[in-house]
Amino acid sequence: MQHGPAVRRRKLGAELRALRTSAGLTSGEAARLVGWHQSKVSRIETGTSGVKPADVRLLLDAYAVADRQLRELLMVLAGSEDSGGRTHWWHAYRGVLPPTYRDFISLESQAGAMRTLETTVVPGLLQTPEYARAVTKAAVEGLPEDRLDTLVEVRLARQDVLRADPPLELSAVLDEAVLRREVGGPGVMARQLERLVEAARLPQVRLQVLPFAAGAHIGVTGPFVIFSFSSTSDLDVVVLDHLTSSLYLERKEDLQAYTEAFNALQIHALSPEDSLDFIAGTAAGA
Repeated sequence: MQHGPAVRRRKLGAELRALRTSAGLTSGEAARLVGWHQSKVSRIETGTSGVKPADVRLLLDAYAVADRQLRELLMVLAGSEDSGGRTHWWHAYRGVLPPTYRDFISLESQAGAMRTLETTVVPGLLQTPEYARAVTKAAVEGLPEDRLDTLVEVRLARQDVLRADPPLELSAVLDEAVLRREVGGPGVMARQLERLVEAARLPQVRLQVLPFAAGAHIGVTGPFVIFSFSSTSDLDVVVLDHLTSSLYLERKEDLQAYTEAFNALQIHALSPEDSLDFIAGTAAGA
């Protein structure tokens, strides 16, 4: 278990080491190609020190990595730029967002797929502005209005990943409590349920409801997110949210355990078609 920045460095270093090996280079040969001391390459590969985006670009060029998607992902893991040298949108909120949240957004922006279990609230990528505001206000009491506006703005900006080309593939299992818990009042909740019905019809979104009738289930211990990357499975990660921080699970055993848990939840949940009817029925009765 690690906090975001440490996991990001370790995953980036491991991937750079794999790329160097694939290029048939020793760490000493790689260092000479880019004009560094061998120890710098070793520190980067073991994740014991941070690395600048410009340094990652040098290594990727030295290893003749042409895969645009992989380069983009590694540049995001490195920090502030994409493969074209442009600053990512969330860095404009550096003074507002904690590092773990920025790391979460960076992973979300580059993932090919996201699987999530939600037991209390609607997933952030599917929240309406009013619902997002009510949830944020409840989660952080006494938040100044301008800060609240900014956090809602960030939440809505994250949703662009569902409209990207290609879009993020989102699979979500929602406990029935998510639909029953009134957030922001009847009107806000009614519009949020309508939004879920719209989202459930999108080809890149798979929504399933886990009804109360299913009883106790493997997800009762809390929500989680699994990010998967189409360019390399070695960067897949599980994220567990807590009140003041997020924990990242990167071990293959953890990934396998949470993947199996999510698969089990999908089996016990209503089918996507029945879930759509269930959400629509809940909206009609709200």
